[in-house]
Amino acid sequence: MTTTLDREAKERVTEPLWTRDFSLYFTARVVSLLGDAMLPVAAALAVGAIYGVSGVGYVLAVWTAPFVLFVLFGGVFADRVGARAMMVGADLVRVLTQGVLAVAFFTGVPPLWLLMAASFLSGTAAAMFEPGGKGMVPLVARDPQRANGTLKIAEAATQLGGPVLAGLLMALTGAGTVYAFDAGTFLLSGLCLALIRFGPRAGVAAGAGERSTVLLDLRRGWVEFRSRSWMWSVILVWVFFGMLVFGPYIPLGSRLIGDRLGEAAYGWAMAGLGAGTVIGGFVAIRFRPVRPLAAGGVAMIGFAFIPLSAALELPLPAVMAGHLIGGAAWAFWSVMWSTSVQTQVAPDVLNRVTAYEVAGSVSGVAVGQALVGPVSAVVEPRDLLFLSAGVSAVVCAALLLIPPIRRLRRV
Repeated sequence: MTTTLDREAKERVTEPLWTRDFSLYFTARVVSLLGDAMLPVAAALAVGAIYGVSGVGYVLAVWTAPFVLFVLFGGVFADRVGARAMMVGADLVRVLTQGVLAVAFFTGVPPLWLLMAASFLSGTAAAMFEPGGKGMVPLVARDPQRANGTLKIAEAATQLGGPVLAGLLMALTGAGTVYAFDAGTFLLSGLCLALIRFGPRAGVAAGAGERSTVLLDLRRGWVEFRSRSWMWSVILVWVFFGMLVFGPYIPLGSRLIGDRLGEAAYGWAMAGLGAGTVIGGFVAIRFRPVRPLAAGGVAMIGFAFIPLSAALELPLPAVMAGHLIGGAAWAFWSVMWSTSVQTQVAPDVLNRVTAYEVAGSVSGVAVGQALVGPVSAVVEPRDLLFLSAGVSAVVCAALLLIPPIRRLRRV
């Protein structure tokens, strides 16, 4: 049995990755990720200049909150009507929201309510997009780990170039250009996704022909999610990680680094993060540990260098190095996690289970983003980032100490 499994794994690795479907999917994800990589810099600089740290936190939180609330329905609809249909529709909605914001910045100072309303709609669309986005990987690539690693490298490249491009566009033309560019990326993404040609089985929504309801589909997704102790254990840990590390970092990091070293320095720090993600992605393509989540947990200790490098007020090269190490750690963990979910869960419920894990993962982020403004008014941002670095180390220990996570074996 072991010999047969090893032979099948080797066949998957040697099969060509760049099929027509994967190339279209890859293009759609890359252009969309490039626009997404530019937005945190635009929000931190443009919104922060008008409404301060609290404004940035509110705009980010009002994007994350509907994402958490509606991503479960995104998973259900992706399984019922097809992932691609949901993703294309979500892209079209975001073309509209980002286009409206571009016009608002071009013509004056957008009010906070407009920024928050567009952010809310964009977050809702992202909730419809995300479960299918992850669930489509096994449909367009036979080797999910190699595909996930390649996509992570592409994401890293966008994180490397996106912040720098956003900083340049902000300095030369203003925030309107950044949002207009982002609208264009969603338009191209939707077009590429629409051109993908699935095989007969992949093109049919899971559950088609079965009598069911949205609530029954949600319940089955929850049962499947709950039955996997390794999955809900990771998500439980990730709630605290999002609340105390991911959520606060963008507002706090942009403020500390930007105020001390200049606005362009924050873009370079994010570029260091992107470079690290490239390295982590390449490692994840080549290294196939028997226990992927345990290996990812060990790697994640490097993520603590991101908040720590900002809190220690190091020179820019050292800050970039800290973000590079953290980016490599995050990329490796992400590939191990995504591949584990995609290979351990049955295809007919994958989008729903993915929705539950995504909702749990980002729920803490929403709380952290909403609270960072009020908390930073009474606690020094530098002290909060020291706390984030400590929490990062605790998260790594938790991932390795929980038996279902540590013992999960690669399929």
